[in-house]
Amino acid sequence: MRMPVSVHCLLAALLLAGSCSAEVVVIVSARNPVKALSGEQASDLFLGKAAEFPNGLHAVPIDQSEGSPVRDVFYLKSSGKAPAQMKAYWAHMLFTGRGQPPVESGDSAAIKRLVAENPNLVGYIDRSALDASVRAVLAIH
Repeated sequence: MRMPVSVHCLLAALLLAGSCSAEVVVIVSARNPVKALSGEQASDLFLGKAAEFPNGLHAVPIDQSEGSPVRDVFYLKSSGKAPAQMKAYWAHMLFTGRGQPPVESGDSAAIKRLVAENPNLVGYIDRSALDASVRAVLAIH
């Protein structure tokens, strides 16, 4: 029996909520002057709706690898989109020429290393991976 896509998305959301109790944080380099982002600002950066931090500095979002629980929780909680919905969103954006998804760059450790090295990058990691090389600008609950 085939289930509607919305049922699949609901099931994915329920599984994600139970599988990742860790807190996800949006991060920038410790050298980036941005101190905080709102949920909407972070969502806009990662959905290709904005290309700059609130201070006007060019922002380059980087994603964790597809299938990463941190990635799935980030998008579900920041934009309300399950993994299948994110695939559909980016397929539409690419097809219409309105945007490209963020580059995938690995897990929390890889994202943290890249973001620490470049003040223009913005990423998200599990809070447990935070250190002084990056600054949390938003906690995703």
